[in-house]
Amino acid sequence: ELGVERRFVPESCPRAVRPGDFVRYHYLGAFPDGTRFDSSYDRGSTFNVFVGKGQLIAGMDQALVGMCVNERRFVKIPPKLAYGSEGVPGVIPPNAVLHFDVLLIDLWNSEDEVQVQTYFKPEKCPRTVQVSDFVRYHYNGTFLDGTLFDSSHNRMRTYDTYVGIGWLIPGMDQGLLGMCVGEKRIITIPPFLAYGEDGDGKEIPGQASLVFDVVLLDLHNPKDGIAIENQLVPESCERRSQAGDFLRYHYNGTLLDGTLFDSSYSRNHTYDTYVGKGYVIAGMDEGLLGVCTGEKRRIIIPPHLGYGEEGRGKIPGSAVLVFDIHVVDFHNPSDSVSITVHYKPSNCTVLSKKGDYLKYHYNASLLDGTLLDSTHSLGKTYNIVLGSGQVVLGMDMGLQDMCVGERRTVVIPPHLGYGEDGVEGEVPGSAVLVFDIELLELVSGLPEGYMFVWNGEVSPNLFEEIDQNHDGEVLLEEFSEYIQTQVDTGKGKLAPGFDFEKIVKNMFTNQDRDGNGKVTAEEFKLKDQEAREEHDEL
Repeated sequence: ELGVERRFVPESCPRAVRPGDFVRYHYLGAFPDGTRFDSSYDRGSTFNVFVGKGQLIAGMDQALVGMCVNERRFVKIPPKLAYGSEGVPGVIPPNAVLHFDVLLIDLWNSEDEVQVQTYFKPEKCPRTVQVSDFVRYHYNGTFLDGTLFDSSHNRMRTYDTYVGIGWLIPGMDQGLLGMCVGEKRIITIPPFLAYGEDGDGKEIPGQASLVFDVVLLDLHNPKDGIAIENQLVPESCERRSQAGDFLRYHYNGTLLDGTLFDSSYSRNHTYDTYVGKGYVIAGMDEGLLGVCTGEKRRIIIPPHLGYGEEGRGKIPGSAVLVFDIHVVDFHNPSDSVSITVHYKPSNCTVLSKKGDYLKYHYNASLLDGTLLDSTHSLGKTYNIVLGSGQVVLGMDMGLQDMCVGERRTVVIPPHLGYGEDGVEGEVPGSAVLVFDIELLELVSGLPEGYMFVWNGEVSPNLFEEIDQNHDGEVLLEEFSEYIQTQVDTGKGKLAPGFDFEKIVKNMFTNQDRDGNGKVTAEEFKLKDQEAREEHDEL
């Protein structure tokens, strides 16, 4: 009778051989005395055959039924179930009992289909693989017995391909459909949906079932545009970005599987760029349009609007990019100063102008509300001469036509503020500045071009009055003492907000035309006299 001894049975046996199945197995064939007459190992290939269709000796047809892949059986076949009284001339004598040591490698049926077993699926699955999608995935490829024949992990590079258009073996084309990014599944493919009777001519033999352990990392379609997910939109959004605007924003850049490839936060510096002008990848150029200051959004960019098939740096080729951005501020190069008046006294008759001396309080911040500076915290006002270049140009503009007691907000674009460089450690480059201002005091200035004016009639003997020792020459000390006296007695007025000594020295230098440190009567001229002489010359 047929004897079957199960010498090794694997713990997992999802499927056993049935009549009609196709099997691939290794064997050693020997006579009872141990003499070997045949071996598949010696030939370096499995024995491949249908079971139960008369293609084997009857004893082997029976002995293989019920076997699992990786199971090892020792089979004793009597002559009547082997080669009988005739034997095989030159190989197997008549009435020979045959012993076979069998190891089952592979098993499939012509009615099999692709089998998919998902063992991990993300909670969120906004999109699944469809026909014509382009995917990036890692895999380990094994035979049914667990032998590894290929792995993308070993190459440290994903397998990148279109799905459903014939770029893959049919079984993989089917097995990838419906997958989510991050999903892990085992795809078992029968040979007629893989490499068939001939194999691939390299690692995969003919008639081999294939098992792929796959993790999907990326997914897009060539027809995809960018996708935008709004995460936070401020309630107040007076302005949205347009092409040509200059933006400052923070971002985290990841791949679809969550792998971080870049972050502005790690550099502690915003990314600053024009939008809509090709300074950034096309998808980001589009995704940054229509944002508000303070807005947070997620921009998902397909590779044809990102870094394409080649990738860049840490970004692999054909990768979908995910940017989580936070808009800090934006402006347009054509922007001017923006002024919003919050309070104006009813008796607002004297308005600030160029040359006036102003004392005011302010809070300075960025557009996102980050406080930069405050005179309130210092406990003293900020004092300037308006229009004299003591503050940034935008502030000079923002303080014009203001009355004492007025409160206003002045928004200054960087080209009227601290420009591309900013102030190291204090004001970021290309930052829009917001000043909340209250004007506390205003001292009217002098007409433009004047540092000193008379409050009454000018003495016809002015030079003689200044020349106290009557030697025909005026020194700086005499000049300074005279001007001080005129100011103290209310007869004259200096431009407010400037250092007395510097103003006087500047006035004296203007009169000392030959630069010898002395002013003579011939050199001495009032400003209106100089103007008349220049007019006459013209």
